[in-house]
Amino acid sequence: MKYNKLFIALPLIFIGLAFTQKAGKNAIIQTGAELEKLADGFLFTEGPSPDKNGNVFFTDQPNDRILVWGVSGELSTFMQPCGRSNGLAFDNKGFLWACADEKNELWCIAPDKSVNIILSKYQGKLINGPNDLWLAKNGGIYFTDPYYQRTWWKRTSMEQDCQGVYYLAPDHKTLTRVIDDLLTPNGITGSPDGKVLYVADLKGKKTWSYTINKDGSLSNKTLFCEMGSDGMTTDTRGNLYLTGDGVTIFDRNGKKIGNIPVPEKWTANVCFGGSDMKSLFITASKGLYRLRMKVKGTAW
Repeated sequence: MKYNKLFIALPLIFIGLAFTQKAGKNAIIQTGAELEKLADGFLFTEGPSPDKNGNVFFTDQPNDRILVWGVSGELSTFMQPCGRSNGLAFDNKGFLWACADEKNELWCIAPDKSVNIILSKYQGKLINGPNDLWLAKNGGIYFTDPYYQRTWWKRTSMEQDCQGVYYLAPDHKTLTRVIDDLLTPNGITGSPDGKVLYVADLKGKKTWSYTINKDGSLSNKTLFCEMGSDGMTTDTRGNLYLTGDGVTIFDRNGKKIGNIPVPEKWTANVCFGGSDMKSLFITASKGLYRLRMKVKGTAW
């Protein structure tokens, strides 16, 4: 008799979980909204980031270009070549920071498209290949540095002793390694209040949270969820959006809200954009997608 009750209870539990996740998604996705394919024909899209007007910049790394989806609905090329840029992020002065891994560099691109190469080495050795980055409110920059062998590299091994995460101080001169114990750190973002840093270990299939200290160092490493991510973002409610198999959403406590299916094998990255910051933009290999939301994204 106990076993019969168990067999009845388990399906009810799964139904309850599915209902809860659907209800959670309905609270953040616009009623009736459907995923739109805005553009395709790319080789691999990555690094979406909105400027202060909501125009979304993203990369097509194999084609060595940065593109822009404008708020008025047009697609244009911002820069080509672009140092094989991957992750992108705007600062509050309108400069575009890029993980330019053609030569393993971190770039700062001015509004006039002039490029300032900020760094390419840590302690005299070439960094692996800056991948994704997040800009703190104080002007400091956190970026992940996994090693993914690129066809455009002549080298075949890394000079660093680990695949780490770095913090570039607000002076943009002092570089510190702040994480050294992950397998392949990849996606990175911060909480809306700027007090917590989230870092995904893609190979380790986990996402971790860290307390951001006043000096930029990290403490209180805590498992956020049992899922890695290529890229990620947050909304103003503190929900975290992870990528890979579509877009999976977690609340600020690490509870899964649900998944947004995307009709491509791999979803690389995600950000909010549009004039009202209520459109979720998804870079998924060959396509760029958009989904209208009830919540706003975070950016500065």
